[in-house]
Amino acid sequence: MWRLNAVRHKAGRQGSDLEEFKFKRRAHEKELRRARKDSKLVSKILLLNDDENEEDGTMDTLASDQVLELFKMVCQGRDLVKKEADLRALRKALRSPSAHLVLIRQQSSIAILVTNLRGPSPQCRLEAVRCLHELSQSPHSEVDSWRLRQATPYLITFISGQSPKFTELCLYTLGNMCPDSENVRNILLAQGIIPALNSCIQIHRTNLAVVEAVGFTLSQLISANYVTGRIIPNVDNGALVAQGTLLRCTSLLVTLGGAVAKGSIEEGMELLIWPLLRCVGNLLLSGPLGALQPQLNDSRLLAALCAFPQAFLQTHPALARESVWVLNNLTSAAADSSVFCSALFYLNLVPVLIQLLPFSHGINIMVLRVLGNIAHQGREYCLHLAQAGLLPALCATLKMADPEVVTFSLEVLGQLVASDPQLAEEFVRQSGLPVLEAIQYSNQETIRLRAKHLLEHHLPPHCTVDTSASP
Repeated sequence: MWRLNAVRHKAGRQGSDLEEFKFKRRAHEKELRRARKDSKLVSKILLLNDDENEEDGTMDTLASDQVLELFKMVCQGRDLVKKEADLRALRKALRSPSAHLVLIRQQSSIAILVTNLRGPSPQCRLEAVRCLHELSQSPHSEVDSWRLRQATPYLITFISGQSPKFTELCLYTLGNMCPDSENVRNILLAQGIIPALNSCIQIHRTNLAVVEAVGFTLSQLISANYVTGRIIPNVDNGALVAQGTLLRCTSLLVTLGGAVAKGSIEEGMELLIWPLLRCVGNLLLSGPLGALQPQLNDSRLLAALCAFPQAFLQTHPALARESVWVLNNLTSAAADSSVFCSALFYLNLVPVLIQLLPFSHGINIMVLRVLGNIAHQGREYCLHLAQAGLLPALCATLKMADPEVVTFSLEVLGQLVASDPQLAEEFVRQSGLPVLEAIQYSNQETIRLRAKHLLEHHLPPHCTVDTSASP
């Protein structure tokens, strides 16, 4: 960005218009990506039944009177076996969106389904929740989550049950209801959905399908920003750490990191890695690292955090950034972070981080934060960083158009050259001096002042003279 500004008098108005066009296009693309992301966050899921083959799982669209007849049979049936068959037939009829409107317009239709949901027959309960699940992802605005709210107390109660299949259906039904209505979200929170989700994940922690369903429901619930502040007070990070949550999450990351490092990457693995990274990163901020170290003794965690960016850099760059963010929290400038900084050198992982500096999407900025944390530990760490090849890498990042990347690069460079004059001389030998001089033409005042400070206070005067004398 600053390089274009420096030669604007040569490029003229045409160059300015081109830069403005590029800026507007990037902003437009960013809004499109955000819109696509938001639409994914509030998407609904229809859970297919594993016990049905394709032929049984579909049926022709029924006429309105046929749907009404099925509903009457469900209302009048007393024999549990026959009622189960009637509910199953009604559920299959609800595969057609037109049947949703027919059913929802019948008086007490949801109440009848709720009655069967809390009835004595497990099979009738299963078919009743399947009917509610079909309605929860209806495309019709008339069939909204507010109409289904009678079922929410029972759905929340049942997610703490023992049946994985039934629990999964309840979770996805609740998740589908969350995005539609602020009032429904308020009801779910008041009815205790957060403690219920916590209990559910404790009961079914070994069942990946249920854990994924919990993640879906929670993500749907917090898709509205106002809800986040109401959920967070229910979570005590200190209690989670005391219960060994950090240890369990890091152990899972170590296992997954080992598989990724060996090239064993299964489809959808990132969906498991991502929430684990976020949990660990947040828990690391809950207290001093020294108090958390008993749960962070496995050095393979660092190797895993460096393996994920390498594996998912092209397919999931945001996951790569998230992984380096956890590293940033581990190496943050604190007295008890030196052990993790030293381990990065011992495991030869610093060159891996330096190789990530050319990549955007916030990855290089987060890597620069980690390298700055390491440099903050003192002279010996700065010397090791230089030996790992950081100085020529900084010469490259200082030329990047992103002002934030340049700012963090100047900060890291400042720590290096201030720690030892030899590093300043090495930076000059790497042809870094002309790069700093060019930055003085940046349109960002903060960047100009940082570059000027380095030139005036930390670079050898004789090197400055020699360089300026060159053609």
